[in-house]
Amino acid sequence: MASEMDQLAEELEKEVWASYTEAVRDHAKNPRNAGSMPNADGFAVVTGPCGDTMKIWLRVKEKVIRQATFWTDGCGPSIASGSMVTELAKGKSIPGVMRIAHKDVLEALGGLPEESRHCALLAADTLKEAVKDYLAYQNEPWKQAYRKRGTG
Repeated sequence: MASEMDQLAEELEKEVWASYTEAVRDHAKNPRNAGSMPNADGFAVVTGPCGDTMKIWLRVKEKVIRQATFWTDGCGPSIASGSMVTELAKGKSIPGVMRIAHKDVLEALGGLPEESRHCALLAADTLKEAVKDYLAYQNEPWKQAYRKRGTG
């Protein structure tokens, strides 16, 4: 009975993921850069129109993204998009990161079905908000003493 249930579960999983590219499946099942970052230089939390929330933390040195992490309460495509956008951001300058758009996330993932494309937009928007947060505190460092950081 257990093997029959396992086989059914495996078939259902294949069917669910059939419309996604290998890159999407890989980043959803094995996300890169998942988790929070203590004492991040930039942080943002954005909730998309579908209700998924994404958080992104940034570590910046010499105006280059050295580390980026994310967390989402969303679906597989949201996880894949968060994973990919953090990969795209690492090693880029602040202006370069601000040019990362949802189309770049979609292209890097090999596309998403129409009903999941908003996940790439959520990831790109959250990344930009984290950079804006970093820039705001660079311009007014006294505010860091009062800053609340997302830690989970």
